[in-house]
Amino acid sequence: MDSAPRRAVPGCALVTGVAGFIGSHLSDALLRQGTRVIGLDRQQPDGGSAAENLQSSLGHPAFDYVRADLRYDELAPAVAGADVVFHLAGQPGVRPSWGDAFADYLTCNVLGTQRLMTECERQCVPRLVLASSSSVYGQVAEGDDCREDAPARPVSPYGVTKLAAEQLCLAFAQRPAATTSVIALRYFTVYGPRQRADMLIGRALRAALSGVPLPVFGDGSVRRDFTYVDDVVSATLAASTAPARAEVVNVGGGRSASVTELLEIVGRAVGTAVPTSTSSAQPGDMRATLADPRKAGELLAWKPRVDLITGVARQLEWMTRHAATFVRRG
Repeated sequence: MDSAPRRAVPGCALVTGVAGFIGSHLSDALLRQGTRVIGLDRQQPDGGSAAENLQSSLGHPAFDYVRADLRYDELAPAVAGADVVFHLAGQPGVRPSWGDAFADYLTCNVLGTQRLMTECERQCVPRLVLASSSSVYGQVAEGDDCREDAPARPVSPYGVTKLAAEQLCLAFAQRPAATTSVIALRYFTVYGPRQRADMLIGRALRAALSGVPLPVFGDGSVRRDFTYVDDVVSATLAASTAPARAEVVNVGGGRSASVTELLEIVGRAVGTAVPTSTSSAQPGDMRATLADPRKAGELLAWKPRVDLITGVARQLEWMTRHAATFVRRG
């Protein structure tokens, strides 16, 4: 199998999870470069966050929306004709993955991925780009970066399902007669406009703007490699054309900030300190994440361009322009 996709710019792309945070940004970027987009999501496109996220894409003549659930519905019509599939659909969140909710994580992140990969191979789609997560690494020592060849030892059920999805896709791509090549992208703490309501930076900005205290889990020393959504989209687009058969790639800047440092940045951006309350550390939370970005630079010719101070300012500016939206998301 030729490990390179057919076109430098895909003529047609399927984006699963298109109504979500990253999926909607990716759809907008694909449409700007002239790609026809089939957007698949299980949400109704005409209400709530889906309508807000897809405001630009839904009005574009090269965008078609397919409401479907990867776990149950027929996938052949959506996959047909795609030069690349961007698989961003899944059940997110570390903390909710404990307990009875695990069944949703298992079916969405593993079974849904298996069904999609099977259909891609049946239809000889040249490339699938999988949205994975830094959660697959598990606990690492503070200051140590995460390399793609390091052992993956997730410490949450969510991380376990993301690692399983990776391994499924790579197993398909490594078969001798495989028709679909795979790049799995391990995203590191993505933030920016349209961010999910449960994510830290949006919650911190809302707390500073509203005066309602932000619960901080632990002592604020937890560190994250925060990655701005535009940088994540550019890496994801690059993965659609990079020469590869079955690869895993970090998408993170190689710099981390503690929760305390982040709250200081948010406070300076808003002009008032972030009010906080203290909560106990949560099971499954990683102490630190820090990407080794060298492989992304070599394989994808990618490097992040938006630093944390700039990215927080951009998210704040978006939130102030969409006040009604972020109040509903909160």
